[in-house]
Amino acid sequence: MSLESILPLIAFAAVSTVTPGATTTLATASGAHFGFRRSLPFMIGVAIGLAAMAVAAAAGLAGLLLALPSLEFAMKLAGSAYLLWLAVKIARSGPPHLDRSIAKPTSFVGALWIQLQNPKGWAMTLGAAASFAGLAHSAAELAALLGTVFGILALLSLMLWCVAGLLLARLLRHDWQWRLLNVALALALAASIATMWR
Repeated sequence: MSLESILPLIAFAAVSTVTPGATTTLATASGAHFGFRRSLPFMIGVAIGLAAMAVAAAAGLAGLLLALPSLEFAMKLAGSAYLLWLAVKIARSGPPHLDRSIAKPTSFVGALWIQLQNPKGWAMTLGAAASFAGLAHSAAELAALLGTVFGILALLSLMLWCVAGLLLARLLRHDWQWRLLNVALALALAASIATMWR
């Protein structure tokens, strides 16, 4: 398998992972409030979650969600409630205190959960499994390819959004600016929930 043959997959994964959504909004907020280093567990959790989804899509396990609508509904409900809770926390937070250990960013496990119930993630990994199945000779090879590509590109994308948040933390000087940013990020996160219910 040559690099040229997988360039369309890389382009697809890059565009899919860099577009705004729940995880990119959370990465921006985490970067602004906690800095890059403290946001790493969140970013790694999301990337591993997306890689696992790509592996599952390639292996055909995501069909279980399509076959059991009640399971899909329960995941959407739980995921929506969790994201709304995070949106409220973001909206109520003040200016960042990067040197404080009291405030905690979303954990690795929390990030993994957010990603695994993310319909956008399932849609893009299922689409990739269907569209790029011809790149591999077996389901295992396709799973390894999709998991690697999506995992790496998700991590790079989240790092970009996190750095954007960190830059915002350096630009905003007044409490009212932070209140506006926090409310905007919270509204963006809450709005991203609508995509789960399409």
